[in-house]
Amino acid sequence: MTPIILTDGGMGQELLRRSGATPTPLWSAKVLMDEPDLVRDLHADFIRAGARVITVNTYAATPERLAREGVGEMFLPLQQAGLDLAEQARDAVGADCAIAGCLPPLFGSYAPKLTISFEETVDLYRRIVAAEAARVDLFLCETMASAQEGLAAATAAAESGKPVWISWTLSDDGAPSLRSGETIAEAAAAVAHLPIAARLVNCSRPETVDAAFGDLASLGGVVGAYANGFTAVHALKHGGTVDVLSAREDLGPESYAGFAMGWVKRGAGIVGGCCEVGPEHIARLRDRLIEAGHAIGGFHA
Repeated sequence: MTPIILTDGGMGQELLRRSGATPTPLWSAKVLMDEPDLVRDLHADFIRAGARVITVNTYAATPERLAREGVGEMFLPLQQAGLDLAEQARDAVGADCAIAGCLPPLFGSYAPKLTISFEETVDLYRRIVAAEAARVDLFLCETMASAQEGLAAATAAAESGKPVWISWTLSDDGAPSLRSGETIAEAAAAVAHLPIAARLVNCSRPETVDAAFGDLASLGGVVGAYANGFTAVHALKHGGTVDVLSAREDLGPESYAGFAMGWVKRGAGIVGGCCEVGPEHIARLRDRLIEAGHAIGGFHA
């Protein structure tokens, strides 16, 4: 059996549960300063559960989001805090775990249209890459809702010389496609000239990943998936907070692991979890992989 890279799960929703604080548009960035121990400990819990790639908790700490909320000067301090906490967790557990730099949607999740020019978007991603590149092992361009969004993030990431993973988020309705309506093949073609080390899909319903996995696997190379546990995401609007979204009650650790093992059987070399997928889910997925004869492989550039 081939080694499988196991990633972490979703940080934001689990941090909300552990904190009990009221969510705001920048809550997952604010927790870096207000409750750093929660962030460090959750990273560590994912590593203990078997994750061998964790992503820096800077999903909301983008220049555009911070400027929109009037705290643009916090960009570098928040990036520094996120990197510090990921490193502290890895060192505390003592596992061979890679740290992925986070290149998220700049303007909010599930919004496929760029609100500024492509070149301006790339320049904003370059700021994030510059802040993280010296201290991460790879860059993860995640929850990309359109081919252009993915291209902008991957362009900046590739300039770092670090390995680049790109992950698209899929529409939960209709035929398999990105939330922009573009096909996975079209999104992959947009970045075909870049040195992409892995192509994935994330932050979509597991059933949606199932339906699209054939299209993803047909791209060849290293592919993977990490789904969310939301009932739906339509209620989340630009600048909104995640408390408008609900978690599924039928997607516990065993159920989620069953979906992920199906992706592995179809060729996924990387699996993990997104929103509402916690350390217990990752631990069960680790066990299922081992039971099936797979080794939990580490990331090597």
